[in-house]
Amino acid sequence: MHSAMPAKRAERLCPDAVFVPPDFTRYRAVSRSVRGIFQRHTDLIEPLSLDEAYLDVTENKTGLATATLVARMIRKQIREELNLTASAGVAPNKFLAKLASDWRKPDGLFVIRPEEIDTFLLPLPAGRLPGVGRVTEEKLAKLNAQTVKDLRALDLAVLEQYFGRYGQRLHELSLGVDTNPFVSDRPTQSISVEDTFEHDVLLPETEAMIRGLAEKLWSASRKEPRAARTVVLKLKTSEFKILTRSHTPGSPPASCDELTDIALKLRERVDLGPRQRYRLVGVGLCNFQEPEPTVPQPVLFE
Repeated sequence: MHSAMPAKRAERLCPDAVFVPPDFTRYRAVSRSVRGIFQRHTDLIEPLSLDEAYLDVTENKTGLATATLVARMIRKQIREELNLTASAGVAPNKFLAKLASDWRKPDGLFVIRPEEIDTFLLPLPAGRLPGVGRVTEEKLAKLNAQTVKDLRALDLAVLEQYFGRYGQRLHELSLGVDTNPFVSDRPTQSISVEDTFEHDVLLPETEAMIRGLAEKLWSASRKEPRAARTVVLKLKTSEFKILTRSHTPGSPPASCDELTDIALKLRERVDLGPRQRYRLVGVGLCNFQEPEPTVPQPVLFE
């Protein structure tokens, strides 16, 4: 078994394993605490998920001399204050930092200095590059590009012929180049809450859970100054198939009751049959828009 493996497959490989239901409320609270530690060192934070973020510490608040020292301090504070382990990667760009952070998980620090890029990168399998999945890796193998070194040896024109615009990206990655900009404090794209049932349930039995999740979601959405146009219902079947249904009303939901009503009606668009059972349900909001400017009331008397 390994990280990110589907639970159904893990269950087949290890039938005696104990599966613990997730606690996303707690995860989000801990994530906020970790971000608070990040903010002691830099305001340039690009969150990727609840447990992962890029930090630009070229100039840091604590005055530490190197990014490596900053990473060590952050890991130390997370361990001492939250009793958690954290892995960190230090590198000249985001792509390399991501590879470095994965290098010594679950509790390590790995540094790639500019002069060490080729030594680290060239021997890696091409499949370690971001965006290179099984299909792309198979195509690269047909071009005799098993490693990053092999990939670097291919002409850009050949890569673009086989992979289109992504060929340019592959060429840059093989050189250790990542031109993706650092995006600090990106606007919220979506807000969602979800929960797993103790036992798989039929579709009509999801109503109580949907109502409870809608209340949590409505409360969380009040902290976002923008209004969300689209309501999303997520369901995961007992076979771990994920379904989503969404609706964009004429105007954003104006109350918790309206949000709940839309989420419940989205269930009617799920047509897997009356005997299908579900293990998880989620409710989300997305498609945020800026609030319309308030038009001042005309002065009636002067």
